[in-house]
Amino acid sequence: MRIQVLSSGSEGNSTLVRCGETNLIVDSGLTLTEMELRLEAVRLPAAEIHHVVVTHGHLDHARSAGGLARKARAMLHCPANIMNHPSTRRAKRLSTLPIGSRFELRREKADSAVELLTVVLPHDCDPTVSFRIEHAGRVAAVLTDIGRPSDEVARALEGVHVLVLEFNYDPEMMKCGPYPPELQKRITGGRGHLSNEQAAQTLAALAGPNLHTVRRPTARSSASVSPRRSASSSRARARQSRASRSRLAASSAPQGTSTSTDPPIGTSTFACATGPRLPPSGITAFRPTRPGPAGTQGISNRPFASMCADT
Repeated sequence: MRIQVLSSGSEGNSTLVRCGETNLIVDSGLTLTEMELRLEAVRLPAAEIHHVVVTHGHLDHARSAGGLARKARAMLHCPANIMNHPSTRRAKRLSTLPIGSRFELRREKADSAVELLTVVLPHDCDPTVSFRIEHAGRVAAVLTDIGRPSDEVARALEGVHVLVLEFNYDPEMMKCGPYPPELQKRITGGRGHLSNEQAAQTLAALAGPNLHTVRRPTARSSASVSPRRSASSSRARARQSRASRSRLAASSAPQGTSTSTDPPIGTSTFACATGPRLPPSGITAFRPTRPGPAGTQGISNRPFASMCADT
């Protein structure tokens, strides 16, 4: 199984999961054009996407889900309450996402199925789910928009080999930031997003013996970025410097990334760590100082590179 974070942040979220002969996209929150560029960057044509699954109906997770599924002739799996939404109804093949239960995804003529469990999350869009993904004895989880640490969620995701965990903000920086009080209340509430400290609590609950490496890309989900930075990417970096939004992926991935000191909390820099098994008491994350091996660093000349973990 290979997990690649294609995008993370308020402008769009998407994760590519390759399970043997079956490829699936978890969320498609970028525009269709940008999704195609991301897939091209990871050398996977849209036609080779077999399933698109959506965690919830917010546009930064579902914006192009229907369009991508239609272009790829893939099955779109989404909650029943968003099936008629403009972001999903373009799909020619739709399936209702079972909430709180298991289901199988299979490519025609594939040797084995991919099993998914939907785990309900506290978030201000009902329903919002995490996916526990199992294939050939390996287990991964994609856990994005969750408002607070949850023992129930931790139990449901116990024993994963790869964990993609999103966390959103530093409480003190949030208080001093430009967001109006109502938006701050929404983000920091129990149905909003995890703070850095809450993410540490969540990871500690999930950091079982199978997790060996902690990886945390920023909102661009990038490892090595082209020196030719566009004006739009500069504006995006400026926005993200106001409120950090990042994903954390914990995995048993290959060694080899060079590291230096960790950036201050709340900054918008890419972080990656490789090393011994994660201690259950906390999170260790580092900033890479130069490109690492293929699959973990620079895969494209575009101002994008995916975060990749194998299991």
